[in-house]
Amino acid sequence: MNTESEALAVLELLKMLAIEPRTGVLMTLLIAAALIDLRTNRIPNLLTLIGIVFAILYNGVYPVYHDQNGWLVALGGLSVGFIIFIPLYVLKVMGAGDVKLVATVGAFLGPWPTIWAILWSCVAGGIIALALLLWTGNARRAIVNIISLIHHNLQMAPMGHLDFTVPSSVSTGKLPYAVAIAAGTISFLVCRQLGFVN
Repeated sequence: MNTESEALAVLELLKMLAIEPRTGVLMTLLIAAALIDLRTNRIPNLLTLIGIVFAILYNGVYPVYHDQNGWLVALGGLSVGFIIFIPLYVLKVMGAGDVKLVATVGAFLGPWPTIWAILWSCVAGGIIALALLLWTGNARRAIVNIISLIHHNLQMAPMGHLDFTVPSSVSTGKLPYAVAIAAGTISFLVCRQLGFVN
């Protein structure tokens, strides 16, 4: 197969990913959430609610595999996303909108792909955060903040008082995590579509 036909085959696979309602709607929703989060530092409840309702209904009527109960797959994925991210919200590492967005991803993808999408999102978040720290020259301040948080929480852990918030006076900024969720999930979907991951 020559280079041109390989490129056309890749483009055809990506087109299929974009026009398939399950993945096309999910990617559109993720891009919208990332853009809104960048502008406002919030993810609208209405956006995640529409996504969850669409995902549950679509998976229920058109399951990925005919031998599966699409309703249960969607609810299972939603639960996995929620359960994995809710501790991060409790520890004040993530916002409630981030938890709801990951739960939405779960409703679209089902349990196992949601775990992979979350892992890819965490990697994307780390890369984006590192790039921003290097770009803004805040890497040293971030390291000091991390050491301070670890020291503080080691002292407070025996009393059951964990706190991962950084005072705004020393913070290096906030990463709109919807960007990482979108980048990681879409990268996962593209790589899965192209056969690089299962």
